Formats: sequence, C-alpha cells, structure tokens
Amino acid sequence: MQEIPPEPTAARTDRAPIAILGVPFDNVTTPETLTLIGEMVTSGQPHYGATANVDFIVQAMEDVELRHILFDAHLVLADGMPIVWASNFLGNPLPERVTGSGMIPQLLALAEEKGWKVFFLGGTEQSVAAAAEKTRAKHPRLQLVGAYSPPFKPLLEMDHAAILHRIRETKPDILLVAFGCPKQEKWISMNYREAGVPFTVGVGATIDFLAGTFQRAPAWMQKSGTEWIFRMLQEPKRLVSRYGKDVRVFTLAILRQWWQLRVRKSPPPAAKSEVVPDPFGNFVIRAPVRLGAAEAQAGRAEWLRATENGQVMFDLSDTVFTDSTGIGVLIRLRKRARELGHHFFLIAPRPPVEAALKLMKLDEFFTVQTSVAGARILMESIARAPAVTSGVQEAELQIRWAGEITALNAIELGVGTESELSQTSPGMTVVIDLSRVTFVDSTGIGLMLRFKKNLKRRDICLKYVNPIESVRNVLRHTRLEEYLLADTK
Repeated sequence: MQEIPPEPTAARTDRAPIAILGVPFDNVTTPETLTLIGEMVTSGQPHYGATANVDFIVQAMEDVELRHILFDAHLVLADGMPIVWASNFLGNPLPERVTGSGMIPQLLALAEEKGWKVFFLGGTEQSVAAAAEKTRAKHPRLQLVGAYSPPFKPLLEMDHAAILHRIRETKPDILLVAFGCPKQEKWISMNYREAGVPFTVGVGATIDFLAGTFQRAPAWMQKSGTEWIFRMLQEPKRLVSRYGKDVRVFTLAILRQWWQLRVRKSPPPAAKSEVVPDPFGNFVIRAPVRLGAAEAQAGRAEWLRATENGQVMFDLSDTVFTDSTGIGVLIRLRKRARELGHHFFLIAPRPPVEAALKLMKLDEFFTVQTSVAGARILMESIARAPAVTSGVQEAELQIRWAGEITALNAIELGVGTESELSQTSPGMTVVIDLSRVTFVDSTGIGLMLRFKKNLKRRDICLKYVNPIESVRNVLRHTRLEEYLLADTK
C-alpha cells in the first residue's frame, strides 16, 4: 500500500487558503513555497503543484477535470497579479504572486545547493535541450538527470509507459513538466503517483524562458501586473483573443463572487466551532454561525486533525454566512480527506452556503447529506457497494460502474470489468451504465477507450450509457464524447 504523504508544515501558515472561482489558492510567499517543496522532497512521497494564472482559472471554469486536478493539488500558486488583486477584493489578501517563471529559477538554485535531482519533461526538442544546456552552465553542480521532449501526440495517445520508464530510471526529486495547460496538468494527475517523484509541477513556458526562446517582461511590468502585455506582444496571434476572453470572463465572475459572498449585515457575535467524536469513530464538526475568514483561520487546525483521524461530517445547519476563505478551507479539508481515503460530508448546508458552492461550481465536488444519520447510512452503503456489478439478459451483458474512475482506482476497476467480460462472446452486446459514476478523469477515459477498442476487435458491441453531466464534460474536453457514447460496433 502506498504511503500517504503528511500535510506539509508550510501549508499550515497562519494565512488560510482562499477559493477564487472555485480554485483553492495557498496563501504563501515565494520563500514559504520553496520551504513547502523542500518538505515534499524530504518526505519522498509523490506530490504535485500547479501555478495557476487567469487563463488557467477560466479554463477550469469550463473543464470539470481541470477543476478536480486543482481541487486535489498539494500546492496551488497564484501565477498572476490579477489573482492577487482579486484576493484583496474578496477579503483574504494573498501576500504576493508566485509565478512559475520567477520561482523555478530559485528552485533550481536551491536544488543545486541541496543536491536534489531535477528532470525537464516537455517543450520542443530544441527548447528543452537549450534549457538544459543553459541551466547546467548556470548551475554546474545541479544534478539535472533528464531533459526529454516526447513526440507530440494527444494526451491519451502518448506513450506514458515509456516516459515513466525514463523518469523512474533517473529517480528525480523534482519533475518540471512543460506540455502547456491543461495537458501538462492532466498528464501529471494521471501519472504523478506512478512516477513517484516527490514534487511535480507544470511549468508551461518556463522551459522557453530558461532556454531563452522567450524573454521575460521587465521587472517593472512584472511588479505592476502588466507582464501579460509583454507576452501578448511576443505572440499576438495566439494570445490576443485568449487574453481578451480571459479578462472579460474573469472580471465578471470575480464581481459575481464578491457580490454574492459580501457581508450584508453587521456580523453576529463569533461562535466557536465544536468537534465531537461519535460512538462509531467518526467526527462531527459543528461549524460556527459565520464561516468567514476569522472563523476559518481559528478552526482549521482542529478541523484538519479531525479529518486526518477519521470520517468527518461537517455540520453547516447553523451556518448562515460563508466567504471565499471559508470555502477555501472546506476545499482543503475535503482534499486531505480524499488523500487519506476518508469520507467528508457537508451536513444540511443552508441556502447561502449552497449558493456559494454552486457559484464556484463546487456543489458536485462535495457529498451533501441532510443529516448526520443520513451520512452514516450512506457511508455504510458505500462500504458495501462494489465498484463493478453485472447481469446477463439474453445476448446482452449489463455492467454498472460506480463512484469515481481516476488514476487512483482505474487498474482495480479494469481488472473487475475484465472479469465480468469473460462472460461475453462474439455478437453479444455489452452495456456499461455510468449513472452512478460521479467523476472520471483522463485515466478513466483511457480505460473506457481501451475497452471500446478491444471489444470491437472481438465483434462485441459496447455501449456506455447514462453519463451524468460532469462525466460528459470530461468526455467533451477529450473530444471523445461522440465516439465513446456511440453504440455501433
């Protein structure tokens, strides 16, 4: 069984995370970021981070899988001044922006000092070779153990096994992936556990900056938040329309978030939360009346301890207000519970909290129950329910998948499904019901694609039916919705 990484100390600063349009940003400075990465490297367990700019957030608003990846990331950094400005606007100021292009050179210098091994993955053959050459010249003692640009292919057609073999052979401590957003984040989510690298992060154009292919904006533009203008002038055809859309969508969405989560009345007296263990070894967290920045800061350490020690039912039945910080803390608690294999339920959220979750498109990320008793019953039901069930009717095999289908469980689900498919013969039809599948990532899509192709070779018709909207969203973004949901041989 894979060891679960501890929650790094740097993630427990006095500054709580903030949710900006559903993305949970860590409230850290660049030195704190480097300390956090150092703790991940020391742990030896796989982690991944993301440097999210405005374009990244806008894509995540439309791409369910990308939102999940950010939801589960061990570190999310604000790679852009508009995000820092928005955090001020929303009441929990991020101390600074932490860009990939600014932080990675410092990380390479630290890796040289600490003796950490680094691997560059992605970019063009020319850019990654030039980046490696210039990095070795600048950091002669750095252990740059790999610089590889795999052949350009769509994500699901890449030779992941060959790439992972190269990485595992060199055993890097830090893996910098430059496939562009969101491909690099999806590749990382699919492969970071198997790669086994303590810290993996998508770096986008940073490889080009290291190679000298593109120049960074002058320091005054970086500090003033106008670096995007410099980038746009370098690549006008590619970036003008993108930046135009990003500014419009981001600004309007931030205004909606501020308007809906603003404090409308004088706050009531602060009430402390309460963590109560139940007779079944679970924890009931009774949230305060207000789940704002102050309350989230005060309670999150105790809430995290409960989340790490068992199943959690976060009771919001008395909570009449939350803000961007309160939602950010809920996301981080849910992430930690998921990492540890624990359940995390929201109990009886009132309309203001429900509206905040829906606004940030997070309502589907949390399991909501109307009562603590209901959550206990659901836990028991989940524990008893298999991920794969089946039944045969005449010449049709019906299979039902349930739960999430991700890199974490795709192998197990694949083995279970293969066992059920042993009942099939040429000319039969297989129907896989997706109605109980709550989420699927690119690894899960790859599994679906594999079954579709393999059964077609055996003259067996495979139908995937009843996907919920979040599953359709992932299929749509991989451009495989029509093919995988078609019922022809």
